[in-house]
Amino acid sequence: MHGWIIVDKPLGLGSTQVVSAVKRALRQGGYGKFKVGHGGTLDPLATGVLPIAVGEATKLAGRMLDSDKVYDFTIRFGEQTDTLDAEGVGVATSDVRPTLADVEAVLPRFTGPISQVPPAYSALKVDGERAYDLARAGEDVVLASRDVTVHALHSSPARGRWQRDALTEGEDTANVPSADTPPPPLTCGERSPSPADAREELDEITLTAHVSKGTYIRSLARDIALALGTVGHVTMLRRTKAGPFTLAPAISLDNLAEAGMGRTLEQILLPLRAGLDDIPALPLTPDQAGALRQGRVLTGIATDDGPYFACDGDTPVALVSVEDQQVRVVRGFNL
Repeated sequence: MHGWIIVDKPLGLGSTQVVSAVKRALRQGGYGKFKVGHGGTLDPLATGVLPIAVGEATKLAGRMLDSDKVYDFTIRFGEQTDTLDAEGVGVATSDVRPTLADVEAVLPRFTGPISQVPPAYSALKVDGERAYDLARAGEDVVLASRDVTVHALHSSPARGRWQRDALTEGEDTANVPSADTPPPPLTCGERSPSPADAREELDEITLTAHVSKGTYIRSLARDIALALGTVGHVTMLRRTKAGPFTLAPAISLDNLAEAGMGRTLEQILLPLRAGLDDIPALPLTPDQAGALRQGRVLTGIATDDGPYFACDGDTPVALVSVEDQQVRVVRGFNL
């Protein structure tokens, strides 16, 4: 059991609770003890892709934290909360409501390299304390701005209505549509968006963002609302992609528990290699694999410089770095 279990995290649970659920499923299925970790925190308010690393894949969890993410999120205009999401207390209001045309006009300002101030209610540390602990204690929390990159940002109001309905009609989020899924066809009486729709004032809008590591969607929503001359907060946040992982292989916690009890977890476990699909493979001979496992440096390897996934047949050996025809181990796998 070395690889990835992709969980579709439900509303209301933290990432560590999902890790505990995977450990419980392994234990109930009699699989034995394995290290388990997650590849990127999701707030309790958020749903969607949460990669869970099992066994030797935990050595790649840090790399997953550094990967790009894709989110669908809904901004409700007119009120800003202290947490910048629906769980917080209102701290500012505005009667201003933007139009779709207004929103689309400001989105380019938030695309590309940007600077943002993280939310006070975040896990970042201030003088050794978590920012959210200080904020909950009533202290003024001022966090430094950080540079992040928003690779793509676009509006999708129809999808927002569709997703919100799906989230409120059922508890299981496994089948909630994502950014990769088109809205259903128009029913009788519905009409396609017209130019007039772009001038209609909006109470909320759903956006899709492809962002770099360290980007706070709640801060992005706050800043977009402010740029529109109003205030706002996030009411729906769904991660549709984390690194190479999408919603396609994601499993609900109910189905995860059933797979554990039925001893079929290996059927949903993605291989360790799945977390490195952006890195080329470096085939090794058994002797070369043995040398790397002993921590030795391979020389005379005729390949381009860069990171590689070294393997002996189908067996992962190490994440390696090649420089000047020398191969050095970055992370070795005990397999």
